Amino acid sequence: MGAQWKAKHREAAANAKGKLFTKLTKEIMIAARTGADPDMNPRLRMAVEAARKQSMTRETLERAIKKGSGQLDGAVSYEKVVYEGFAPHQVPVIVECLTDNVNRTISNIRVLFRKGQLGASGSVAWDFDHVGLIEASPTAPDADVELAAIEAGAQDFALEDDGSALFITDTTDLDLVSKALPAFGFNVESAKIGYRPKNPVTLEGEALAEVEAFLGAIDDDDDVHEVYVGLAD
Repeated sequence: MGAQWKAKHREAAANAKGKLFTKLTKEIMIAARTGADPDMNPRLRMAVEAARKQSMTRETLERAIKKGSGQLDGAVSYEKVVYEGFAPHQVPVIVECLTDNVNRTISNIRVLFRKGQLGASGSVAWDFDHVGLIEASPTAPDADVELAAIEAGAQDFALEDDGSALFITDTTDLDLVSKALPAFGFNVESAKIGYRPKNPVTLEGEALAEVEAFLGAIDDDDDVHEVYVGLAD
């Protein structure tokens, strides 16, 4: 899935935590546009749950919801923009940004893609499936990931090296599957709509290091929310 690069070349833990909180807050604010009640807004509920797992305070959560739903004066409005292109060695990349200034964001993205190739909309999206992605960990040693996927309604699953699992769903089934998994022995760590590469590229050595450095620089940009890459584990 090309996720292994995210664990490398990280800055200090405090800076990483701060960046994560910024991403979570933006997601909450955007989700709250369609309703401030998490019980009636699946996207907001998942965003709130993700923030709570990272120990975001109740005050910060409530303020983000109020800002996003327009209950506070002077609220910042974030817009989602998606960019497509190639990392070095023709590795396809989709970059999702949440920004309050699109001109600033596209300027930064163009600079970041100088060592790759920034493409037009649709230039690489065809090489990805748009799906629900649920990261979950087993709550018991005998938890059966295949049975859980079938019973909860997931389309597919993948086992990770650390024993956790990635459940892939239809975009419309993400919330339903997330709610069902605990009954089959899996605790949901994160759930989101994202992209899964159809034909991930396999790289090694210097080529892999070059792509990892490229992706790391993109992920460090403050406006970047998610990075999806067609790179094999």
